Amino acid sequence: MKSEREVIRYWLTASKEDFESAEILYQNKKYHHALFFCHLSIERVLKAVIIKSTKTAPPLIHDLVRLAEKAAVTLSEAQKNELAEITTFNIAARYDDYKLSFRKKAKKQFSLKYLKKTKKVLQWLRKNT
Repeated sequence: MKSEREVIRYWLTASKEDFESAEILYQNKKYHHALFFCHLSIERVLKAVIIKSTKTAPPLIHDLVRLAEKAAVTLSEAQKNELAEITTFNIAARYDDYKLSFRKKAKKQFSLKYLKKTKKVLQWLRKNT
């Protein structure tokens, strides 16, 4: 059985790798995929924070605002709005019903904006782990 520390390290490593993938996908003009990995990287660091703060397994959800609440992370309204928007990238990049409209939205500048926001969120959250 893995220790709490090992599980937290797993989530943090996975988050770091996901963000690196987002950057590579962005560079290769796979913008909607890059945004999906932005979501995934934040989700995973939040799950590490949940484990650290609650000493329990994180819930099997993908909603970043709800995960932040479970992690007892205090968010401003602006941060809640950003996380709510980034949460949509999980669904929009994954399901066919949403993919076409999401691809139209996920252009270069929009994706760059959220890549930068994701980087800031990750840096801020890692201070809690």
